[in-house]
Amino acid sequence: MSQIQIDIHLKSYPQNLDNADLQVLKDIRFDVKSGDFCCIVGPSGSGKTTLLNLLSGLDLNFDGSILIGGNTPTEGSAPGYMFQSSRLMPWLTVRENVGLVLAGGDTTTQVDDLLREIGLFEFAEAYPNQLSGGMRRRVALARALIIEPPLLLLDEPFSSLDAPVANHLRRLLLDVCVRRSSTVIFVTHDLREALYLADRVLFVSDRPGTIVLDHQINLPRPRVPEGEAIEMLRLNLLNRHPQLLAGLVEEIETSTGVEGK
Repeated sequence: MSQIQIDIHLKSYPQNLDNADLQVLKDIRFDVKSGDFCCIVGPSGSGKTTLLNLLSGLDLNFDGSILIGGNTPTEGSAPGYMFQSSRLMPWLTVRENVGLVLAGGDTTTQVDDLLREIGLFEFAEAYPNQLSGGMRRRVALARALIIEPPLLLLDEPFSSLDAPVANHLRRLLLDVCVRRSSTVIFVTHDLREALYLADRVLFVSDRPGTIVLDHQINLPRPRVPEGEAIEMLRLNLLNRHPQLLAGLVEEIETSTGVEGK
């Protein structure tokens, strides 16, 4: 059974009086099964972040419908949302920022255990302005993961991290998702990252964004982030669709928008 059902006819933003509305998403239709890890890949400006905002309930102004567990999203209905910017509270410590989403009781041990996993326990009493950009992103990821939510929305969470740290956090993310049977919608520009993490990759066109390819990943787990299997799959995809990362595929593929099923 699908946990998420998306049918977006049109999402646009009003421009000034002299211009037509800016169309950002158009004819986006797909379902995501409970427990699936779905990556979204597409060029900058193709509406990937806008889609996450619609799923989270932060933006309710669009033509179409979204159902999550049979319900329409409302503001705050997806607490496991990691934005592109860290959005930490500057007046709170690292420990307090991570524990902010937890309800009641003494949560120090729970928070500290996760801070150790992401390599930030020694900075638990630091404030965001005392951290590097990459460290702030790790704190934001910890805040999204701490409640082990059934739905995670992640907007390029590892984009500013060096490879060893990013790979460690990817493994941590997968561990949490398996433990909690979480459903994940994960936006990335990194095709290798998508092929490592995902059960399925949706490739999106340039604005107005629409799905041009829906590709199932059949590689067994566990996978090696920089392993030969992932590299071969990446090369095969790009050889078959050279402009895929620009949101373009051959006409024969765009007629269905579905591959690998």
